[in-house]
Amino acid sequence: MTPPRRPTRRTVLRSTAAVAAAATLTAKSYARVVGANDRINLGLIGCGGRGVHAHLPGIEKHAKAENVVFTAVSDPWKIAAQNAATAMKEKLGVEPRQYTSYREILALADVDAVMIASPDHVHTTHLKATAEAKKDCYVEKPIATEFEALKAAVDAVKKSGIVCQVGTQTRSMPSMAGARKVYQSGVLGTVARIEQSRNGTRPYWYGYIKPEVKEADVDWKEFQGDMPPEKFDPIKFSAWMGYRGYCDGPVPQLGVHYLDLVHYITGATFPTSCVCMGGTFTWKDEHKFTTPDHVESIWTYPEGFMVHYSSNFGNGGANSFKFLGDQGTLDCSVWASPVLTADGGGTKNRGIIRGKTEVQPVPQPDHFLDFLQCLRSRKTPNAPIDAGYQHAVAAIMSVRAMDSGKRQVYDREKREIREG
Repeated sequence: MTPPRRPTRRTVLRSTAAVAAAATLTAKSYARVVGANDRINLGLIGCGGRGVHAHLPGIEKHAKAENVVFTAVSDPWKIAAQNAATAMKEKLGVEPRQYTSYREILALADVDAVMIASPDHVHTTHLKATAEAKKDCYVEKPIATEFEALKAAVDAVKKSGIVCQVGTQTRSMPSMAGARKVYQSGVLGTVARIEQSRNGTRPYWYGYIKPEVKEADVDWKEFQGDMPPEKFDPIKFSAWMGYRGYCDGPVPQLGVHYLDLVHYITGATFPTSCVCMGGTFTWKDEHKFTTPDHVESIWTYPEGFMVHYSSNFGNGGANSFKFLGDQGTLDCSVWASPVLTADGGGTKNRGIIRGKTEVQPVPQPDHFLDFLQCLRSRKTPNAPIDAGYQHAVAAIMSVRAMDSGKRQVYDREKREIREG
């Protein structure tokens, strides 16, 4: 009988490392680890422009190396689901199954993770259900329009132990990682104001108008979700971003990218207060869009700075994104090429910043690759659910301030937004 082999030092070290790695994972998370060579099967919930023109190419870029493919899609509009399935077969070689409801995808045992690219008003519904189904996910911003639904969805994600990447992809840009490094060096001195103006010649929702959508091809009830029932409208269905209830406008749609970057770059988490004004000033026509085409919002943060965001969809000029310190300015107006400049340092400028210097990028995986890698490693992704919760709180404060005309404050201990 051959005596048992004595473990070598290398074997012991490997075993110890494996035990230590397993100990860092929750039981639920560990049970979901995908093998290094196993194919990851994705489901897409929402086959509109974001799903087909952002998620699909974002995954396609890494599909072969990461062994990943879409095997199911769902959309209330069957034409959108058909088009998405056709594009996926062409690009990834597999034709996914087509469904009308997100529920049908979440019921599939062979789908490992989902990507949620549905309209704003159903994000929390889809996110909460995904967490309860114990499927990993990538969820588009804003992750919520209603505060109580936001808390319920976030709590469900944390309880489930799933990997969840929020779709604020700008924080995964090497340029923004470089800006973060510059800001945290302290070279700007005292930063008391951060501002962005993101403008356009017309509201972006005009580009989505599709009067040709037929009611027979749409599950209108599925699209509406918990919204009050109303008559089918092809414009409201296709250009939902232009109507309140389905969308709350530029702050939660565009401003959350900015707010998320403010949090990422500065290390701040929640604002203490917010005021906002907005309305339709330029685009008054037969579509009767109710989402504001102009908005001005200001938040104060306990870190000691004020954050300003505005959108003007009547004039496309004057776009900017700047961190203003008493030693100079971190100008991120061109997101891919931020610049550190002495501009604005005034009499307090001690010559620490001279001229203009391009911010050096910090290499890191793009947002979709980070998500795919975390599906296997079970590490926390670059835009975790806490980051999504933080910028959603700020956006909801802004919308409430605009609607009420009253200042909103956030109590982070009680998780409450109230007038104050």
